[in-house]
Amino acid sequence: MSYQTLEIWKLAKQCAIEIHTMTLRHLPKFEMYEEGSQIRRSSKSVRSNIVEGYGRREYKQDFVLRLTYALASNDETIDHLDTLFETGLLTDEALYAQLHEVLTHLGKKLNLFIQAVREGHRSSK
Repeated sequence: MSYQTLEIWKLAKQCAIEIHTMTLRHLPKFEMYEEGSQIRRSSKSVRSNIVEGYGRREYKQDFVLRLTYALASNDETIDHLDTLFETGLLTDEALYAQLHEVLTHLGKKLNLFIQAVREGHRSSK
């Protein structure tokens, strides 16, 4: 089995790609290196922390810690998305709502996965 089979990793990958694309296509150029850069990094951090945790899965506490970091990065990504929308830098309301929904769904999945790991289950969903 590989981290690539994890539903949370697949969803995190999708989110990172969608966030990256959004910053390139829908934000003003001057925002590319400010909030745009921050949201790209935080969204990619979710994915990376899942991978790092999976690599350390034999050490349950390390796995949970990395998954918790992934959850925190996901929350940070939502906050950056909210800031972009609230300040009028991201003006596409439908895109904002869609990204917010996917990130919220990922957060719920991460929480459930963390609980499963804490309880000792070897679930991949």
